[in-house]
Amino acid sequence: MSVSTTRARHRAARRPATPLTDLASAATGSIAVVGRRTAIAAASAGLVVSTIAAPAGAAPPASGSAPASLPAVDTSALTAAARAALATAPVVTVAADAQFALDVPAVTITKDPPPPPPVVVEKKAPAPKRTPATASRSASRPAAPAAESESEAAEAPASASVPASASGNAIAEIATRYVGVPYRSGGTTPDGFDCSGFTSYVFAQVGISLPRTSGAQKGAGTVVSRSEARAGDLIWSPGHISIYLGDGMQIDAPRPGKSIAVRSIWQSSPVFIRVV
Repeated sequence: MSVSTTRARHRAARRPATPLTDLASAATGSIAVVGRRTAIAAASAGLVVSTIAAPAGAAPPASGSAPASLPAVDTSALTAAARAALATAPVVTVAADAQFALDVPAVTITKDPPPPPPVVVEKKAPAPKRTPATASRSASRPAAPAAESESEAAEAPASASVPASASGNAIAEIATRYVGVPYRSGGTTPDGFDCSGFTSYVFAQVGISLPRTSGAQKGAGTVVSRSEARAGDLIWSPGHISIYLGDGMQIDAPRPGKSIAVRSIWQSSPVFIRVV
């Protein structure tokens, strides 16, 4: 009877496996693969990354095996171009006592000149308005210059006394109420009169309507002689008309710049006109 002896097989001793052992083995294998595929080298132009392709059929290292070492990289070949460029570059030298200067243009500060004085414009007084439709002929004063000078020489102050011959005459008494009213071209109210505006206003107070202009008032009544004239009659001269007060006196609105006043008859050839 034959006897066969079979030896029992025993596993080789190994480190105990735990979940941490499996995790470390996987991480080590990944680092080995990356190390085989990529080599990083420093060069003069910067960081050069060389990618080394691993064989397509390369298998990852077995679990528990030692990680493969990284391939060597020849840095002398990588920096040859940098050394050549550095060797051919020009050499710049600066003396130890060299000084640098900066050209700065001179700046002059000038104070602003004072402003010019303001221009003063003198305003002229506006010319008095004239109303052609109602302006009296006396405003144009067509009388001879000698007559006007004669009027200024014989002109009496506004406070001249009213002759006794005017007393009792309604027209003369009304006319003297307006002594001092200023002359106004075209004026027909106590705010201002011209010569014919004054006579027509006074006669209207007693119900007598006179034409507006001095020339038309000359034909409004009957011409009488100087010896026959009495207070309340009109005195006409070329371009002017007034009211007779008797005793060689008259009242009128003389000219611009003057006012109604009692004064002596200055006309050289006056025409006396009786309206009433």
